[in-house]
Amino acid sequence: MMKRLFDIVVSSLILLFFLPFGIVFSILILCESRGGIFYRQRRVGRYGKDFGLFKFRTMRPDSDKLGQLTVGMRDPRITRIGYFLRKYKIDEFPQFLNVIRGEMSIVGPRPEVREYVDLYTPAQKEILDIKPGITDYASLEYFDENRLLGEAADPRMTYIQEIMPAKLELNRKYLENPTVLHDLKIMWLTFRKIIA
Repeated sequence: MMKRLFDIVVSSLILLFFLPFGIVFSILILCESRGGIFYRQRRVGRYGKDFGLFKFRTMRPDSDKLGQLTVGMRDPRITRIGYFLRKYKIDEFPQFLNVIRGEMSIVGPRPEVREYVDLYTPAQKEILDIKPGITDYASLEYFDENRLLGEAADPRMTYIQEIMPAKLELNRKYLENPTVLHDLKIMWLTFRKIIA
């Protein structure tokens, strides 16, 4: 209950503060390419239930039909404003709406697409017992995941065989202590990482 109240209050304050910047980014997105401001991707949430994850649209329309993974910042599907939004993780800000809706928490395992969740082992599926989050230890460790995938000979297999298992193992660390104080620590580490 305390964690939920924390999520709602902090998310509301962040969205209120971010609103003027969000309007500017929305205009830039619309000016550069056709399509909407937001991109809503189907992800797997708590207890394995699907939900729509909000992001600022950083790619040209229908780009997801060419694959779910973003293979580096050189990916030609990404728009110019999209490069900027992705570099500073600004495209993730609309997910605070998912937090207010109760689909996510600020801190928790990053929600995955169904294609990869279907590959989880029974032990890895324990991650689905808590709400997914905007940031976590795996997000910090793999802050430059797009670059790693861009350098891989086979990005999909590199993700499945190396990155995904490592991220799931890092998330088990959070499962041991999913408290508000732990959330504050991870939020602070995330803020430092973005600024750095």
